[in-house]
Amino acid sequence: MNINRRIQTLDEFTIQQMRDFPNATGELSGLLRDLGLAAKRVNVEVNKAGLVDILGDDGSINIQGEEVKKMDVYANNQFMGVLQHGISCAGIGSEELDDIVVFDDLVSNKSKYVCLFDPLDGSSNIDVNVSIGTIFSIFKRVSELGKPATKEDFLQQGNKQVAAGYVIYGSSTMFVYATRRGVNGFTLDPSIGEFCLSHPDIKCPDMGKIYSVNHGNFFQYGEAVKKYIIACQKKDNTSGGPYTQRYIGSMVADVHRNLIKGGIFMYPSTVDKHKGKLRLLYECNPFAFIVEKAGGLATNGKIRILDIQPTELHERTPLFIGSKIMMDELDAYINTELKENK
Repeated sequence: MNINRRIQTLDEFTIQQMRDFPNATGELSGLLRDLGLAAKRVNVEVNKAGLVDILGDDGSINIQGEEVKKMDVYANNQFMGVLQHGISCAGIGSEELDDIVVFDDLVSNKSKYVCLFDPLDGSSNIDVNVSIGTIFSIFKRVSELGKPATKEDFLQQGNKQVAAGYVIYGSSTMFVYATRRGVNGFTLDPSIGEFCLSHPDIKCPDMGKIYSVNHGNFFQYGEAVKKYIIACQKKDNTSGGPYTQRYIGSMVADVHRNLIKGGIFMYPSTVDKHKGKLRLLYECNPFAFIVEKAGGLATNGKIRILDIQPTELHERTPLFIGSKIMMDELDAYINTELKENK
């Protein structure tokens, strides 16, 4: 069998990156590989979910007030278990858990990093075979090494992230992560069970043809957002026609598509949810970090997502994220409304 050595696995790529920094300890690389391992375990169960008793609700309600899916529980246990038994993570925060979990043991207390994640974003779609995903965020601790991690390690501004990423379980399974050096995507090769570099140095196009928003909430959005959505439907863009509306209802799938092809994803505040619905720490911050490193922008409609100072683990925020020119267009509508209201 001929082996193509030009294709790098996730493990090989992270090790190669580490070699470029002589003082690197390899801890971040190890943490990313641990996340890749957990993702492969979740992928196996996602792919056979229709054949075993892990579809549907498990009967409990999480801290968000949402029904917990059986696959949510499984995914959460896999990511928490792999990180807890590794040597590169001092603690985790999860959408499925009320509070942070500190891995208070001798090895974990020496770890430099903490991780936040949404173990299975869009899990309500798994029953109908729609793409779902995992989102994660990695911070360097601010607490003293050698002691247990604290909540302050998790409640940091998004611009302090050292890495962030997502896994999309779709027609193929992809692991995409960003560091301050850029964004790279890896596709799972089921024949060898490894994530292989397939999308090096991802760049978000400055302009796209896609806008993603839940039109069912249109009349609950602010006036500036409504005017922008109408403009997206009417305007002639560089391709000679109105923008195309695409909304899957799985944030990972929607933002991944727009990251690759160009576009804007919007989850505004509404009359009923004036703080927004998406979670800042393990949904918006990771994607904002990734998209900005790829050349796009991310705001809450007023300020940059990565500049928000979180005050609680499950804090919510509106989110607008995507291609730079489209984000600038939206910003013009928002600024016009602010001036009119002064």
